[in-house]
Amino acid sequence: MDAHALRRQGWTISAIARHLGRDRKTIRAYLNGEHVPGQRRQSPDAFVPFLEYCRQRLADDPHLWASTLFDEVRGLGYEGGYSTFTRALRRYQVRPHCEPCHAATGRNVAVIAHPPGEEIQFDWLELPDPPEGWGVGEHAHLLVGALAHSGRWRAVLAESEDFPHLVQALDQVVRRLGGTARRWRFDRMATVCYPSSGQVTAAFAAVAKYYGVGVDICPPRRGNRKGVVEKANHSAAQRWWRTVPDALSVLQAQSGIDKLAVRMDDRRRSLDGLKVTVGELAAAEPLLDIPVRPFPAELEVERTVSPQCLVSFDGNLYSVPPGLAGAQVRVRHRLGEDHLDIATTGRAVIARHRRAPRGAGQTVRDAGHVIALEREVLAAFSDRAPCKNKVRRPPSEAALAEAERLRGQHAAGDPAERVVIDLSHYAAVADRLRSVPSPKEENTE
Repeated sequence: MDAHALRRQGWTISAIARHLGRDRKTIRAYLNGEHVPGQRRQSPDAFVPFLEYCRQRLADDPHLWASTLFDEVRGLGYEGGYSTFTRALRRYQVRPHCEPCHAATGRNVAVIAHPPGEEIQFDWLELPDPPEGWGVGEHAHLLVGALAHSGRWRAVLAESEDFPHLVQALDQVVRRLGGTARRWRFDRMATVCYPSSGQVTAAFAAVAKYYGVGVDICPPRRGNRKGVVEKANHSAAQRWWRTVPDALSVLQAQSGIDKLAVRMDDRRRSLDGLKVTVGELAAAEPLLDIPVRPFPAELEVERTVSPQCLVSFDGNLYSVPPGLAGAQVRVRHRLGEDHLDIATTGRAVIARHRRAPRGAGQTVRDAGHVIALEREVLAAFSDRAPCKNKVRRPPSEAALAEAERLRGQHAAGDPAERVVIDLSHYAAVADRLRSVPSPKEENTE
């Protein structure tokens, strides 16, 4: 308004710019109507091309994490930052409202100190509706271990939650973490403690002694006590499991969760006023060394023999003798040993192989199994033409004779078949009765 008023008084653009403390181009733009007072010219919003995709993804899954969606749009070409992306989600109101999941009022929580290298928190994460190719039933199982001080976590897929698979997954988690803390914390798992009392079982006490750690059990209904691993579970479920496709194999899925865990080491933390990352905190934690071999728990799983007389285990194939295609067998492996046994359901060992590295995709065959299978296949091989199915072949004489024999046996064995009704006998008896005079007629004579 001042610029227009001064212009009407005959001031030049340079004089108006000096008087108002503005650039001459700015004054000229306002005087020419190119700029409107109170409105700023904005650059094009980089989020707009991705708006419909985000709206559709959140319509399909209203609880999809913004960080997960941000990872997807980054792969599609979005170049903005995460905070700009979340502001755009709120500005355009992309996420639909979910009344049942509306945020509830907060509650008081205590601050628990976690010294460096003091504690690792473990927890099973049940993953519903896994791909059918995994063959694990209604749920997949993921053991998550998190360092309580730094927040670094690693996770391992397991076939079940029984004791041997728990020990195997524990060993792999601590090796991925680079060592073990002095204490392990669990909730009331039946494979670790007695749920009613919280007392550690003798079997798991031996595992803890082998790794040189102590075991802490959470009080009942105190999920916040192991909040670090619970948050890691939430991240794994939302940022990885929610987007796992059906065609993904177990090994590919394990690679995906490993990449996510490593990527999350870049999370920022504030420690005593200093900005550090989770990875930097974890690298400074004094972890204990772990044994070279895992605790020798015996792992046993049930498998079905393939038509090629092969049995799958840990991403590899192992041969068995021919003639067992379709049979159920048990694969036994003691953790840390270099071989495995394949036994029948009656516990008879039928094959022993040197164990290949997990997920190597190798086919381990015994020379004797290969030779025996080839012999059996060649013996069953025939070069004759297939039989014709449009021919007439009535029952032979031998078949007819056998049929007559069966009919005779059936008649002899059935009382109803032995009853013969001949009407001529009834007719003869009736004639005799008519020819004999009655007693009344004899007296009359």
